[in-house]
Amino acid sequence: MSAKPSLRFYHSAALQHRADKLLTAIEQDEDPTPQAGAFADLVVDLTEAGMDYYFLRPIRQAKLGMVAQKTASYGMSAALRLMAPLVRTILRGTTADQLRSIAAHMRHLRGNE
Repeated sequence: MSAKPSLRFYHSAALQHRADKLLTAIEQDEDPTPQAGAFADLVVDLTEAGMDYYFLRPIRQAKLGMVAQKTASYGMSAALRLMAPLVRTILRGTTADQLRSIAAHMRHLRGNE
């Protein structure tokens, strides 16, 4: 099997621990649907970490002006404010099997298949 092109980002150890704990709970619980809200919060937090890593961090490293940095930060915050309720609504409406499938995909993305 040949490796496919990919990108990854680094996030905090606390976020990794939270993800591991939640994914394990979803995988092992007979009915993981009560975990859907916490899973949605995790997805939003990972999205925020990814946006910071891929977009805001390079802007800071390039030492763009304060106005450009603030504009980029405001834009990312606005995008998350729009996305978060959608993510929460969708994930809270999943069945146990659907939630496990999404968790399995996240586990795959993390390289912990």
